[in-house]
Amino acid sequence: MQPTPRALDPARWRVISSLAGRTSCPRLPAGETRIGGFGGVAGLVDYLREQRIAAVIDATHPFAATMGWHAAEACQALRLPLLRLERPAWQPEPGDRWHPVTDWNSACETLQELGARRVLLALGRQDLQPFVDLTAVHFLIRCVSPLEPLPAFVNAELLLARGPFDLASERALLDAHRIDAIVCKNSGGEATAAKLIAAREREIPVLIRQRPPRPALPSCADVSSAGDWLAQVLEAEQ
Repeated sequence: MQPTPRALDPARWRVISSLAGRTSCPRLPAGETRIGGFGGVAGLVDYLREQRIAAVIDATHPFAATMGWHAAEACQALRLPLLRLERPAWQPEPGDRWHPVTDWNSACETLQELGARRVLLALGRQDLQPFVDLTAVHFLIRCVSPLEPLPAFVNAELLLARGPFDLASERALLDAHRIDAIVCKNSGGEATAAKLIAAREREIPVLIRQRPPRPALPSCADVSSAGDWLAQVLEAEQ
């Protein structure tokens, strides 16, 4: 993610992108990057103070709830402007067979109620453990990074792949693996939305986890708007 060039005059401003470090070989943005946690709110406060940060944009994943709350607390403590940059959630369309869930235990119960037997798990690697006990289900686990170790599934196949995924490839994937249910998060965005279209075409149920609550913050849905906000904030600092 990069704000617009108007906000990125390298002669005047220093921009730091912070990554959690959970993905091996991440796609690094241009400019300065740091990887790893801060050590809670106190550690983040110390970092922001030491680096003389003037503004913060929370562009974390919609399901990275902890970091969002930590950023809000830290910025409130230091009286720093904070913007939430978040892509809109997916919305169901006619023909979708969505089953919204609030946690993975509910997803497991719904899979059993549906009698699903071949399931695509399009989740992060930290969310797999609740599904291990569904021994009658064959899981196709799609992840960006290898799982070390892989949870003790009785019947599972690991597929390492990084989006974006186009519609033709998602159709082929569902057909080749005879998928009869999908479990995913409502992450939003276009990069991984094609599986929802392919599922709609095949009348495949989608168990979709709803986003966790976030702090009440100024927010925007695209990078250009975030860049405009940042430019205004930084100009006001002068």
